[in-house]
Formats: sequence, structure tokens, C-alpha cells
Amino acid sequence: MRLGSMRRWPNGRPGISTTMLRTSQMRNVSALDKRVSSTAEAKIASFDQRLPTKKQPPLAAMPNAALFRSLLFTTIMSTALLKPAMLAMKLIASHNARFLSPAKNPIIKMLLRPTFYSQFAAGENEKEVGKTIQTIKNQGFTGVILGYAREIVLETYGRTPQPVDSPTEAELCDIELWKQGTLRTLRMLSAGDFLAIKYTGAGRVAVDACLSNLPLPPKPIEEALDEVCNEARQRGTRIWIDAEQTHLQPTLDKWVIDLMKRHNRDGNALVYNTIQAYLKSARQNVVNHLKEAQGGDWKLGIKLVRGAYIANEPREKIHDSKQETDANYNEIVEALMKKEFPIAGNHGAFPDMQLFVASHNATTIQKAYSLHSQRIKEKQPTIYVEYGQLMGMADDLSCELLRLRSDDLSSSDEKTRRSAPKAFKCLSWGSTTELVQNLYRRAVENTDAIERTQNMAKALRGEVLRRIGLK
Repeated sequence: MRLGSMRRWPNGRPGISTTMLRTSQMRNVSALDKRVSSTAEAKIASFDQRLPTKKQPPLAAMPNAALFRSLLFTTIMSTALLKPAMLAMKLIASHNARFLSPAKNPIIKMLLRPTFYSQFAAGENEKEVGKTIQTIKNQGFTGVILGYAREIVLETYGRTPQPVDSPTEAELCDIELWKQGTLRTLRMLSAGDFLAIKYTGAGRVAVDACLSNLPLPPKPIEEALDEVCNEARQRGTRIWIDAEQTHLQPTLDKWVIDLMKRHNRDGNALVYNTIQAYLKSARQNVVNHLKEAQGGDWKLGIKLVRGAYIANEPREKIHDSKQETDANYNEIVEALMKKEFPIAGNHGAFPDMQLFVASHNATTIQKAYSLHSQRIKEKQPTIYVEYGQLMGMADDLSCELLRLRSDDLSSSDEKTRRSAPKAFKCLSWGSTTELVQNLYRRAVENTDAIERTQNMAKALRGEVLRRIGLK
């Protein structure tokens, strides 16, 4: 699952990643808790975790446990502890040795569960996931995006695709397990939420069908997705298909457009496709999607991210700098919100569409919200827009969206209420073993400027001091 993610830029400044904590760092958490006075503890325990109002700072929406945990992680992310901690996490994510595996070593699992896992994972089962989702919605978030962390890892570059018309029993079993895991995830969600799906999670058949550039997925995969889409429609939930590497993505785009044409009917965008703005082809890809949707008989859904595979993509396909990617992302968002094509020219009528702005960039979110709000208030043409960040990341930005939403909804002006941003958190669920590689990859891929992490840590410290009455 990808959401506004990006790795380190070649020859550029390093980005920020999250990490696990070592045993000594765990002791610091306990020590921090013990140093809080009994009076301060009482203030924290009684703190009202409602949607922040105009009188409360944005981070007031965060529960106490999440606040302290986020402060600890962001402090590490902006100090010299980052490199050794990331190295330790890499070793755990990369090896199957008994002494490093969370499934085989209870000490490793004990270290991961209350720290890295709790910060970024929704839970291991329906009960835990349901509790996490309810906590997020109680903060004021419109909903969640949930994905199953289990992945089938196959080599794709340089792979010679094998025939897919006669899958083996084992390969059909992989597709069935993928479908059942997807349906189980779907049934944890409520109306308005999103289900995140990755096609290649279906295994060898999906990968080789992509590499063979088949216009449609193999029948077992197509039938599985139709079943998922039909149940999602009945439950009132929606689906987004994650982006993958560029040598797979053109085929996946065809598959998702076909899925949208069949299921995004009756004015509803049930399925969203993901477009990565770090690619130089992103604008043309958006135009291609818009042209496919012309005609008015189905609604286009686009999730725009910065990108998730920068370390594995051909360098010539990617913008030369993060600044160029940021500009590309922001300009695509602006064009779509104005119901314009992101490339000049006579492209025909702008189709019916919805946009999900998946970003951890504060400037992007502020510009997008301001433009969308302005166009609604001035009765100018615009589209339906939602926003989201990953669980455990960019919490200050997420909480700022909650504050803006609270302010807008409290207005007496109907147009202002309609402009209230709809904010989501993106979650993964699964066992500690299933999630460790998924979460480490997300930690490495999701970066932002060091100054932003330092600013977030400062904001979190300020909120802690406010809650204990020292600010």
C-alpha cells in the first residue's frame, strides 16, 4: 500500500524514515512515563479527545498513547539515532534467522509490538483492527483506508513471463488466498471507507500476465476482483488499486480502467486507480485516464501519490529532483480541481471524476484545501476531493485537516460547510511477521525534509507540555 510515498533522491538530501527502538530506548519510554507527576497524569487521563475546536491546537485530537509514541519516533528520526535504528530494523526485515524473526524470537516480537508495530499497524485480527479504526474515527477522521499486509514477493525485472492460461493448483490457491484475505479486510470496514488492493498480491499469474501486457487480467483474477467489487458496493465501501513498478504499471492501468468502466456506474466512483507524480509520464497518464472517462457513463477515480519505487525505477523515467516532483504533483491537483486537463490542448470535455490527495507534504495539502474551498465558496466548477496520510506519519498534518474540518463544519455558511476537508488515515493489518517487511519498506519509502520532522517533533513536545499544564 502506497500513500504519498518516496525514497531517497539520488544525489539529493536524505529523507526521513521511521524505525524500531532498541531495548535502551524502550526503557526511556518507561522513564518518561514515570517522570510525569501524579497531577499531570490526572490532567492527561481526563483530557478530552474530541475533534479540535478553534480554541484547541490541531494535535489535541491525538490520543495520549499515540502522542507520546509519535514524539518518541519523531525525536529519533531527527537525531543521530536514526541510522543505527534503521539498520537494526533492516536486519529484522531482511533475515529469516531464528534470533531475528519476530515469529521465532519472542524478544524481538516483544520489542516490535509496543513500538514500531503499534505506531504503524492496525492490528492482527478483527478485534484489534476494529478498535484501531474506532479510535481513528473518534478523533474526527472521515474514514480509513485498510490493506492486508501479506505479500507474495516475486522477481519482476528481467523475468521471462510464463504462460498464464493454465495456472497450477498452487497458483490458483495463491489467488484464492489473496481473494479471501481481501474479503476479510473488506469486512472490517464501514460505509465510506477504502479497501487497498495490490494486483500482484495474487502471485505468479498476476505478475506474468502484467509482464505479458495482457489487456485484461486472467479469468480467476478478474472474477476475484468482481466478487470483491460487488461486496464493496453492497457495504458502501470503496476500493483503490495501489501503484506498482513502471514495467508493470501500463498493463495494470488497463486492468483498472476496465474495472472502473464496469463498476464505477450510477454516479459512484467505487474503484480508484493510483498515479505516481514522480514519473515524467504522470501528466500524460492523467490525461489518458480523463479521456477514457469521457462520455459520462462511468466515473473516474484517481488517487495521486508522489511515488513509491524510486530506488527500483529507471532513472530517466523520474523527475530530476524532489522539487520538480512536488511542482508536478501540485500542478496536477490544481488542474483537476479546476476541472482542467493537466496538459494544454484541446482534449474535449472534462469527465466526471473524484480525486484522493494522498500526501504528507504540508504545502500540497494547504494549497489543495485552499483552492478547493475557494472554488466551492465562489461556486466555481470543481470536483469531489478527499485527503489522507499513513497511520503513524504526518500526524500534525492530519490533525490540521481535522481542525480545518471542525472550523468549516461549525460555520453558519452552507458553502463553507460543504468545503470541509474529508481526512483519512491509511492502515495495514496482519501479524507481526507479515507486517515487519511491509512496514520497514514504507518507513524507507516515505520521506520528507529533515526540517519538517524536527518541526513535527517540536509541535508534539508542545502538545505534551500543554496537556500536563506546563504550557
